[in-house]
Amino acid sequence: MGTETKVNGVDWYQNNYLNGQNQPLLRSRSLQNRHKQDSYYKLLTLPTILTLGRVASVPLLVSTFYVDSWWGGAFIAAAITDGLDGYLAQKMRLGSAFGAFLDPVADKLMVAATLVLLCTRPLEVAISGQVSWPLTVPSIAIIGWEITMSAVREWAASQNSKLLEAVAVNNLGKWKTATQMTALTILLAT
Repeated sequence: MGTETKVNGVDWYQNNYLNGQNQPLLRSRSLQNRHKQDSYYKLLTLPTILTLGRVASVPLLVSTFYVDSWWGGAFIAAAITDGLDGYLAQKMRLGSAFGAFLDPVADKLMVAATLVLLCTRPLEVAISGQVSWPLTVPSIAIIGWEITMSAVREWAASQNSKLLEAVAVNNLGKWKTATQMTALTILLAT
């Protein structure tokens, strides 16, 4: 069983439908159009749409920060979609290369914009009055870390797979992002 699709040791499906790199052979114009449509739908999956919504929410966060409304609700909604898009991508098998690229970009945009906005609001300290450095210094460190890790991952991707595996996203990074979102929510509420 299972050998009826092989002819002279060559898998019939691979020989007739795939090129050497597991990409479909597109023999006709209609198959090429179908492949483009499938790629388009794979690009705009529900998790990717949620991530794009998170990117689009950054200007909303910035604009509502300066009006007399509690803009933390928009941040919390965006932070929830961060976990939701990853969950849906895994459970529904809707992961895509574009989504994997865009998700950390959306996280960094949200975190950096929120940190910069929080730095424009001085803290009331009982002893010395209003000070801004207790938020500014950690914000610079966090934003610097995010930029550095993105650069290291980009460099590792251009080198070889062993380096890329060494700096790949793992559960520790997911916990770090969740902790950042929680801490920023608390800072917004104070």
